[in-house]
This record gives sequence, structure tokens and C-alpha cells, in this order.
Amino acid sequence: MGKIVISENVSLDGVIQDPTGEEGFSRGGWFGQVGDKDREAWAKVERDEALGAEALLLGRRSYEWFAARWPSRTGEWADRLNRLPKYVVSSTLEDPDWNNSTVLKGDVVNEVSKLKQRVNGDIVVYASGQLVHTLIEHDLVNELRLMIYPFVLGAGKRLFGETSHKKPMRLVDTRTVGDGLASLTYQPIRDA
Repeated sequence: MGKIVISENVSLDGVIQDPTGEEGFSRGGWFGQVGDKDREAWAKVERDEALGAEALLLGRRSYEWFAARWPSRTGEWADRLNRLPKYVVSSTLEDPDWNNSTVLKGDVVNEVSKLKQRVNGDIVVYASGQLVHTLIEHDLVNELRLMIYPFVLGAGKRLFGETSHKKPMRLVDTRTVGDGLASLTYQPIRDA
């Protein structure tokens, strides 16, 4: 059975919008404002996560962002991302061009539930804010891996939106990454 793993870069106040500054958000670009040691340590964590993944699950805009960058890259991390099966939730994307990509159309909850039955292992979700909100709302998430950046942005799209009810989580791992990043891993507490 597959395990949905949300992997996000997030500011201290929960913002996930425009970490690289390419979207034009006035407070974007915070990802690149940490030191070299932090970026190198972050890259190792992300590479290791990709090496342990069995598939990627992305929303259409995040898929297009990754697909525009990773196919031309080389190295262990790039090779893994390029080889992994990729599933894109979209009602508009017809012909994905990044290899090993499949478009999931129709009811998101139903399609992701079926995907969890087909894939054995971690199905990692990068970025994809709208998709993440849907997965959290419908209790499809098995783990949240949050890389916390030492910035309070004060505005922007947040990782967590409104939910229909409380979503209790259990902290299962914490670690410092580089000099200034914190990695927090949570798992939902399901009713027994």
C-alpha cells in the first residue's frame, strides 16, 4: 500500500508561496536567502527523500515547474526524479512530456485512493498547495515532512487551509538541517 508523503519548504509562519521568487510574489525568493551550508544540507535531505520514493504526485502547475527543470539535469538526484513514475492531478493537462508521467483526471480523492492501492511505498508530493489542501481535508496524507525556513513572511499562500474538522498530528522526528533550517516530520493520528 502506498503512503502519501507531503514534502514542503515552508516559512516559520506557514507560507509555501513562491520560495524561489520566480512567481513574482513580493515576498518570494526566501528559499535562496539561506546560507550555502543550509542549501547543501537541504539538498542532501531532498536527494535522500527522492531516492526513497516510489512515485511523485503533483498538481499541474507544480508538475510543469519541475518538468521544465529536471529532465535536463544529471546526477543521482536528477536521475531518480526523471525515472520515477509521476502522477499529475489535472483536468486540463492532456499530454505530459516529462517521462513516466500519467495524468489523473476525475475525482481527486478517488484517483489518489486508487493510486495508494497500486503503489507500494512513498508517494511524495512536492509543492502543489491546492492538491495538498485536498489530500489533508480527505485524510489521505500519511506523513508531513516540513523543512522550516527562518523567515516570517507575514503574507502569502499557506500550507494549511481551512478544514472541516480538527486534524491531530503526532511529531515523529525533528532535526536541524545545516545551521538554520529545521526538519519536522508529523503523522496524522487516526481514530482507533
